[in-house]
Amino acid sequence: MRTDEYRSFDALGLAELVKAGEVTSSELLDVARRQAETANGRLNAIIRFMDAEADRRVTQELVGPFAGVPFLIKDIAQDYAGLPSSSGSRSLARIPALEHSTVVQRWIDAGLVIFGKTNTPEFGAKGVSEPELFGPTRNPWNLHRTPGGSSGGSAAAVAAGIVPVAGANDGGGSIRIPAACCGLVGLKPGRGLLPSGPDVGEAMHGAAVQGVVSRSVRDTAAMLDVLKGGELSGPYLPAVPAETFLSQVGADPGRLRIGVCVSSAINSSPHSEALAAVDVTIQVLTDLHHRVEILDNPPVDDRGLAQDFLLTWFTYLAWEVADAKRRSGCGEEGFEFDTRLMAALGRAYSSVEYVDAVMRRHDHARQLSSYFDSYDLLLTPTLADLPPRIGSLDTQRSLRLAGELLLKTGTAGFLRHSALTDRLIHNNLSWTPYTQLANVTGRPALSLPLHWTPDNIPMGVQFTAQLGGEAMLLRLAAQLEEAMPWINRRPIM
Repeated sequence: MRTDEYRSFDALGLAELVKAGEVTSSELLDVARRQAETANGRLNAIIRFMDAEADRRVTQELVGPFAGVPFLIKDIAQDYAGLPSSSGSRSLARIPALEHSTVVQRWIDAGLVIFGKTNTPEFGAKGVSEPELFGPTRNPWNLHRTPGGSSGGSAAAVAAGIVPVAGANDGGGSIRIPAACCGLVGLKPGRGLLPSGPDVGEAMHGAAVQGVVSRSVRDTAAMLDVLKGGELSGPYLPAVPAETFLSQVGADPGRLRIGVCVSSAINSSPHSEALAAVDVTIQVLTDLHHRVEILDNPPVDDRGLAQDFLLTWFTYLAWEVADAKRRSGCGEEGFEFDTRLMAALGRAYSSVEYVDAVMRRHDHARQLSSYFDSYDLLLTPTLADLPPRIGSLDTQRSLRLAGELLLKTGTAGFLRHSALTDRLIHNNLSWTPYTQLANVTGRPALSLPLHWTPDNIPMGVQFTAQLGGEAMLLRLAAQLEEAMPWINRRPIM
């Protein structure tokens, strides 16, 4: 099979070819490796190749909806037994996983051929994928820009045609941000629908969930069918629809009530291309006879939500650093400066302040639930700005020097009383102010590639649904995919 032929199929399409005997899983793996050899040197999307594991795999009889399709998993929270999950950190780079994560086992059971792990920022803590351990991942559409994060390696690999779909996860936008940056479909499922085990019941108190980035709505739907459902060690028995998610692709979504909001207290001036992405989507939604209404303000207090999100994230990161130290025996040298600084901020909050922030999630969820009394979906840009240039969000030298001194003296926690938190909100969330809402409230949200700038940079739009709204999102996504097809729009790699 030629590379251009391979890149023209989505994952289900490739699986159909294998099932029909038109191509073998070994041949598909060879093509995926050739494309990786061509593209990965420029992208740095794949940071570990699993050649021995993949070569053994293609000699086996593979069954399942994705039998024989090449696949990549993310190097955080998607453990493969016997190999490290570094989480982009020096501290964990040499500690092998004892067993497969539940989602990895379900991907194996679906017949996928896993042949590598993808790049991620340290502990998934940023919206860009630029870890010191492996170096930055670049966007296939523009090598000077980020593919987003924290699933940036997976998104870059899919956009570059190395694989048609790849593993991802999302604790604050980490599926939807890279999907928007790379012109892909990115669904963050609702809380509890997919497993996080067996080692973790729910990551970040349920704010972080597993998933994929893909090129087609039907691949995203079929992957949701593969992954859905709880596990005996998990905290929930999720309500799983009787019909498959794949069956929703092509089903009539009906006439939906969609509220549109581009305003944000975190970024009062979204980029004109973010606004253009929403405008073109509104026009198509109107043509499809959906009822669209412009909102003056977000349905929740988005600044308060951002502050609560960062407080809980900093505190959770402090725990992750402590846990990594226990597991590896390493000291502070095992972590990046930004991670150490954010963890110090997390340790500076009291347990009562942390629980206050966690409990306020319910306030945000109630506000959003009231919004859904009148609307079916919330439409926003996925990004408020263009994907940043590589290195542009690096910590300023002056702050780094001051921070290093405070870390050495054990006084970095005092920074929480300075303007640093507001600066961190601006630097890290001002270009992605719309994605944390779904994580904090546990609602499903989907980014679709419905706009490209004149410079051929993707800009996604995001739809957020109420609890159990994954099927509605997929029905609308398939309708928009037909009206505004994107699957044949690919970067030249």
